[in-house]
Amino acid sequence: MLKKLALLIVLTLSSCSIFKPSIPTPKHEFRGVWIATVANIDWPKHSLDSIEKQKKDYLNILDFYKDLNFNAVIVQIRAAGDAFYPSQYAPWSRFLTGHEGVAPNPYFDPLKWMIDEAHSRGMEFHAWLNPYRATFDSKIEVLSKDHDFHQHPEWMLKYGKKYYYNPGLPEVQQHLTNIMEEVVSNYDLDAVHFDDYFYPYKINKEVFDDADTYSKYGLPEQTLDDWRRSNIDSLVKNVHHAIKKEKPWVQFGISPFGVWKNKSTDPKGSDTKAGQTTYEDLYADPLLWMEKGWIDYLVPQVYWSMDLPVASHSKIVDWWSKNSKNTNLYIGNGPYKIRNNSDKAWNKKRELPNQLKLARNYKNVLGNVFFSAKSLMTNKEDVLRILKKKYYQNIALPPRSPLQQNTFGNNTIPSKFEKNNGALQFSITADNINELRYALIYASKKESKLNLDTPLQLLAKIPIPNSGNFNVNSSLLKGKKYMALTFINRFGQESKPKIIKIDT
Repeated sequence: MLKKLALLIVLTLSSCSIFKPSIPTPKHEFRGVWIATVANIDWPKHSLDSIEKQKKDYLNILDFYKDLNFNAVIVQIRAAGDAFYPSQYAPWSRFLTGHEGVAPNPYFDPLKWMIDEAHSRGMEFHAWLNPYRATFDSKIEVLSKDHDFHQHPEWMLKYGKKYYYNPGLPEVQQHLTNIMEEVVSNYDLDAVHFDDYFYPYKINKEVFDDADTYSKYGLPEQTLDDWRRSNIDSLVKNVHHAIKKEKPWVQFGISPFGVWKNKSTDPKGSDTKAGQTTYEDLYADPLLWMEKGWIDYLVPQVYWSMDLPVASHSKIVDWWSKNSKNTNLYIGNGPYKIRNNSDKAWNKKRELPNQLKLARNYKNVLGNVFFSAKSLMTNKEDVLRILKKKYYQNIALPPRSPLQQNTFGNNTIPSKFEKNNGALQFSITADNINELRYALIYASKKESKLNLDTPLQLLAKIPIPNSGNFNVNSSLLKGKKYMALTFINRFGQESKPKIIKIDT
């Protein structure tokens, strides 16, 4: 009887959630969040806020996601022909300063500051630029005289209530490539990022009037649709080459609409009934970009619930996992829908966690990106508890780009250290300090138990200052006697470890 009772207790306890183990976390996993600036969706909260408040609000976002062990922010720095940085190609954004073309006062470079703050927290900074949207609405009177709408009206096409750059014009393609070159050249970015706005989403009974441009530049064998896709392909190819020529370690990522094609129009498409598709309506062909090696990562926006009949999250993730190659694949998730959508599946606190669990079931899905930053920052405590306990309890490193070769080889980075007042003081003696981004600290009680393949022993990710000197608080080691020290370079690659015995 006692044995049966003991067995019953064990079985009962094992079924309780408090005894369920956490979901195993990979060492390399992209954990990103989009910070939308257009119309002040996420940041700044208001364009007329003081610089001090804007800075405070941005840091609150970083610290919130740092606490979740996120490792990247994707910040929108070009929303509609404007800029969140000093540019020779675009005026200051009104979403930043309240008035387009007006610089911050007192003056500072917000992009440099945002990048530095992200890096100081061990987070990558991906510069999100919208290439083709020229205006956010029809309020032309708010545009600066330096905006391309006034400088190059021949580039503009009106569609709905907005103006767009005409993708078919060679001078537009060159202009947009110049914009990407400028930001890559001037700033310490980790990546350039495009979202899903290529040709605009179609509006019923509206015509995107590029017939004259097609007549002038289209090839005889090209249909209008094929020609439009070739224009997007050209920009993607040109931006890729411009980035890699300037700084080969800077990645190029694109986040297309989640459905490539429906199966009803192409047997290779997904089992969905999307009203518009990225290939047929937005004229974007991410399968080609991957095949050609033009992008380092792809983030399809799969903002639907797991089993939504017209566009099932699980079916779409499965489709992308089977149709991606030559690139890192991350999944774009929509926590903005939690308890805020007609699809009642989003009322369940486990809808988002279940999507993360699904992603980890696919070996070639290497992470997730959330839209948007403010979505989890209010009234989502029950969801956050699950994320922190089950999915994001450990540090993870962003995946390396498959387009980049290992520049470290089999070398360790030479360094010295000494103990001083409870701290381990390290000094890098290598010549290539400027190529190093972070030091990684692993620890174990026994040298034989050190395992750099698991995030469980990864205790810290420390930004490398220009001096090459940094400290590690010995209390971080928690009585462990051995540590491994490695370094991450600009390519996100990790050096061979240096094993150090810590005298306690």
